[in-house]
Amino acid sequence: MSIRQTKRPIVLAAVILAMFMAAVEATIVATAMPGIVADLGGFSLFSWVFSSYLLMQVVMIPVYGKLSDLYGRKVIFTIGISIFLVGSILCGFSFSMEMLIISRFIQGLGAGAVQPIATTIVGDMYTKEERANIQGYLASVWGISAIMGPLLGALFIEYLHWSWIFWINVPFGVIAMLGVHFFLHESVEKKKQSIDYSGAFLLFLAITPLMLVLIQGAVWGSPLVVVLVFVSIASFALFICVERRAVTPIMTLSLWKNQQIRNANIASFSAGAILLAVSTFLPTYVQGVMNQPPIIAGLTLTAISIGWPISSTIAGKLMLKTGFRVTALIGGCALVVGGLFYLLLPVINHPVWAGVGSFVIGVGMGFSTTTFIVSIQSTVSWNVRGEATSMNMFMRLLGGAVGVAFLGGLLNRRLQMELADKQSDLSFEPTIDSVNRLLEGEQRSNLTRIELETLQVGLTNSLSIVFLTIFILALISFFFILRLPKEST
Repeated sequence: MSIRQTKRPIVLAAVILAMFMAAVEATIVATAMPGIVADLGGFSLFSWVFSSYLLMQVVMIPVYGKLSDLYGRKVIFTIGISIFLVGSILCGFSFSMEMLIISRFIQGLGAGAVQPIATTIVGDMYTKEERANIQGYLASVWGISAIMGPLLGALFIEYLHWSWIFWINVPFGVIAMLGVHFFLHESVEKKKQSIDYSGAFLLFLAITPLMLVLIQGAVWGSPLVVVLVFVSIASFALFICVERRAVTPIMTLSLWKNQQIRNANIASFSAGAILLAVSTFLPTYVQGVMNQPPIIAGLTLTAISIGWPISSTIAGKLMLKTGFRVTALIGGCALVVGGLFYLLLPVINHPVWAGVGSFVIGVGMGFSTTTFIVSIQSTVSWNVRGEATSMNMFMRLLGGAVGVAFLGGLLNRRLQMELADKQSDLSFEPTIDSVNRLLEGEQRSNLTRIELETLQVGLTNSLSIVFLTIFILALISFFFILRLPKEST
């Protein structure tokens, strides 16, 4: 890349705008989901709104990362955002939960290019010392979006329509594309390249059946589950074989031999599961169990993105003095403490407690993820930097996708059991979609006191399993952060 020709301040502003778009999308959608479910119905499909988006995003991240190394960051970034915006528009026009899920697939297809390539562009334009500080600035985007996201979501639901949470992406995406297209200048060798499409397809085939098993809460040992798990394992094995022989694999397996990259990626997997689990299920708990309005649910989630940029900025400066491992360990400790807050949430049933827990989780994400990205980018050359960066984000989002699917399945199974045991207390058929009545104002007001308590207790007990799993995932992240090499500075 020709740093001399690139207008770094303008490109950085465009990259920040793209990051802002992705960050606002996360906070608005998570906060608005109870309202969307109340409008479209289909609580049993709740997790698929997140998982469908994440599935395509996860599969496409390594593809976009490889393509950006082959053809340059600019063109792939533009293609990704274009597809993302098409998906966003379709999401806004969705008239059923099924259409929303399909539209989220399309949105995720483009989203795989936004954050990883934006981060890679920054890695290309700046030196290691500059990069540490710039990554902190990028993380501050999450703080701004965290404040604006829930507020915009609440305003759109209150005065406009939930569809605007998706349409708001359009102006941000267009401006970001123009900034990168006109002011980022690259020197990419023009030659015929082969793309590992078979590897991408096998990766998709390996992940999708597994997510179907997890999210639907299927009975283990049933013929359908056996077939799906077999397809997943067989596809993953074939994926490994294809990647070893491919001329330009979408995932260079030799990168996993690097101890820094390997442990950072595994820790990112579990951290991603924590982040998406909190974003997906906390607003439902705050609204359904605590009887709080959407704005309060949004603020409890906002705290994550306030703690994230603050700690990320500190991490950018601290890692240059203490090294990558010490900085990441601070993040690992914060994740464990934040997980403990959620574990105790059913006991200390207050939104402030939830908000503090979210803030501490945000601190953990800021210290750990910023350190992972900078350390990985500092250990590889330009021609694999896009792939290495994308691989780390791939693992984080894969963890989120698998985590949400698995926890959604746990939630559904436990909720079914809880409601089945209390069937005599309800005047309606106890199904998973019965929770819709807690999230929609008019239906909630029609519930008797006993019915309200029954649904809330069932939801509380079910989400307690989710919170316990979040704590376990935090311990796993801390374990692999401990395994980072001490000499990485």
